Amino acid sequence: MSLLEYQYFPVTRPNKGAGGRTGAWRIVKPVVDYNNCIGCKACFMFCPESTIVPSNGKVRVDYEYCKGCGVCANVCPVKAISMVNEQ
Repeated sequence: MSLLEYQYFPVTRPNKGAGGRTGAWRIVKPVVDYNNCIGCKACFMFCPESTIVPSNGKVRVDYEYCKGCGVCANVCPVKAISMVNEQ
């Protein structure tokens, strides 16, 4: 039996709001282009704050807790997420 046959890699998700609502101090925010989104959910898997939520085969962003880190935009394989300046 090889080493990899019995190993598993757990996926953990942080809880939203451990530090309170953080969206108010964000400088840039992720905006999803739903015409380009392929629903792969890579952004959901890598979001460190659990603010990307799967919805109807696509994803949505919970802006109350999103810190604007840009991880979601960087991991999107089709570049369907853009970081846009807050207004």
